[in-house]
Amino acid sequence: MCRWLAYGGEPIAMDTLLFKPCNSLIRQSLSAQRSVAPTNGDGFGLGWYGDLPRPGLYRDTMPAWNDANLRSLAEQIRSPLFFAHVRASTGPATARLNCHPFRYDRSLFMHNGQVGGWSDLRQGVERRIDKRLYKHREGSTDSEALFYLALGDGLADDPMGAFRRMLATILGLMREEGVREPFRMTAAYTDGRRINAVRWSSDGKSPSLYWAHGSVAECSQGTVRFARGSDGVLVLSEPLDEDANTWTEVPEGSFLTAEAGRVEVVPFGP
Repeated sequence: MCRWLAYGGEPIAMDTLLFKPCNSLIRQSLSAQRSVAPTNGDGFGLGWYGDLPRPGLYRDTMPAWNDANLRSLAEQIRSPLFFAHVRASTGPATARLNCHPFRYDRSLFMHNGQVGGWSDLRQGVERRIDKRLYKHREGSTDSEALFYLALGDGLADDPMGAFRRMLATILGLMREEGVREPFRMTAAYTDGRRINAVRWSSDGKSPSLYWAHGSVAECSQGTVRFARGSDGVLVLSEPLDEDANTWTEVPEGSFLTAEAGRVEVVPFGP
């Protein structure tokens, strides 16, 4: 299983969250604490918003802990909204085009989990992706296919509804093919303004997901420090430090929306 992090708020240097905390995302790429796969070394990716409407993207197949360019970029780039992901492949090849996050126009998407029986479902899923969107599909992962399927289901205008429709399509195909392996998902989507995240599984064993609310001031001695204010939000696979008062677990079967400093978590299902 992969690990990921989404941040929105006042612009901060990305290394504040990616490298400095005691359980930073880069440390999780070597030794995740709340995942069945402790090592996430099958590539990484960053997607961030700056002066342009379309987000920047940097992805590579090298393990995140072993890329000096990643550390240099993270120190220099300040962003008000960014996604970061370290990958543990569940099958598809380790290739740059298969690394998250995935970008379409002004949107970013990343995913952690598995689509049970993907080899049997892939053809049926890809046939259901809108033709106008399918030409933009570059890799071979189930994650990217879920993104384009959801885009065709109205992700830009109705994120929760689109995720529900996408999930219903996948579960329907799993029934048709007699797939018994589970569907497990934590995923994040942004249009550059709001962040949406979902945690759901068919067997009640979703990958972990947490959030924290407040303005990130700094990272001191491995702990993320929050200043007064409510304009920031972090949504992430696991806490970045040991301060239990900071991190709130997203319940199984939930949909999170973060926008303009407000966070809402509601029940979610197909």
